[in-house]
Amino acid sequence: MSSDVWYQDGLQFSCSQCGNCCTGTPGYVWVTDKEVEAIAEYLDKPVGEIRLLYTRPARGIVSLREFANGDCIFFDGEKRGCQIYPVRPAQCQTWPFWRVNIDTPEKWEETKRICPGAGQGEFVSLESIEEQLERTHL
Repeated sequence: MSSDVWYQDGLQFSCSQCGNCCTGTPGYVWVTDKEVEAIAEYLDKPVGEIRLLYTRPARGIVSLREFANGDCIFFDGEKRGCQIYPVRPAQCQTWPFWRVNIDTPEKWEETKRICPGAGQGEFVSLESIEEQLERTHL
């Protein structure tokens, strides 16, 4: 795969902590059983409670719930941050390096319009981007 991608030299990204990736348009934040367990441990709550109150079935998989406005259930709007940041799901950890965001230069330009950190800061290597793509398959 790496021999024919347009971002051979890597892509610039530096998280600005804006929270845009956690808010807005409704979507899915896929979580594994292991991630749900980590969230439960971090919040010191039973796994069953996390599943019941903070997740929902979606397309045969489990996703985090959202507020009515589309914000992630764990997004703190006042502090503009994630309440479970140290144990956030792989999908969150790998933003913006999802295939849908980087398949083409045009997709990357779209991502840069919603993510102020995309296209800024140090270059993330092709190898690192590919590792992140493997973690999420998005």
